[in-house]
Amino acid sequence: MPRFFIRADQVEYDENGAGSLVITGEDAHHISHSLRMATGDEITVCDMQKNVYECKISAFGEDTVRADIISQSPSDTEPPCYIKLYQAVPKGDKLETIIQKSVECGVSEIIPFMSERCIAKIEGKDVSKKAQRHNKISESAAKQCGRGIIPTVREAMKFKQAMDDASKSDITIFCYEGDGTTSLKDILRENKNVKTVSLVIGAEGGFSLKEVDYALSLGAKAAGLGKRILRCETAPSFALACIAYELEL
Repeated sequence: MPRFFIRADQVEYDENGAGSLVITGEDAHHISHSLRMATGDEITVCDMQKNVYECKISAFGEDTVRADIISQSPSDTEPPCYIKLYQAVPKGDKLETIIQKSVECGVSEIIPFMSERCIAKIEGKDVSKKAQRHNKISESAAKQCGRGIIPTVREAMKFKQAMDDASKSDITIFCYEGDGTTSLKDILRENKNVKTVSLVIGAEGGFSLKEVDYALSLGAKAAGLGKRILRCETAPSFALACIAYELEL
């Protein structure tokens, strides 16, 4: 069944408790023109507050679609903790693939950042433009895989700014292939009750020792991802899958 996202304030209830909602913008156009849906067709709508509504289309307007709520339930596709992925910007279109797959794997928010060994750069006018495109990719992936929210992709930031932000979570997992790491499995099993997780992944060249020291000085835990070296576009999905296995499944 087609899935769409709205704001919570787009849901209405009358004095008898009957609910309805209004879909606007591109999604309304997609429903009426691309999908060519009709009155009586059923759709699934999420309100970005982890609520899922099964609905039946009741009316079409100019750039709007109204639907009656048949049933409401909490989303069962969201992980038990809020996971923020801090991803160093890789070359080419790898970041787009990372966003898509990370949304499928349960990430809640994605923050690209620039590190010393990043070859690609996102700066100047590209920062806002890239963020808009990346959020479109996140939205498409969220609809495809049945998420209860659309994970936000923030504008790219500098390394220190990203690490300062990451340190606000209950735990920061700094994925690193050097010495002195703890296995991701052990870190997760020692922190099963956390509500927020920051996951930090490097670009193709990894991190400099100065960057590692800075992240660890803020309380980040250096985590190994096993005995094989993973590409930067593989590491986020692998780590998110491990988090899901230990904390969700």
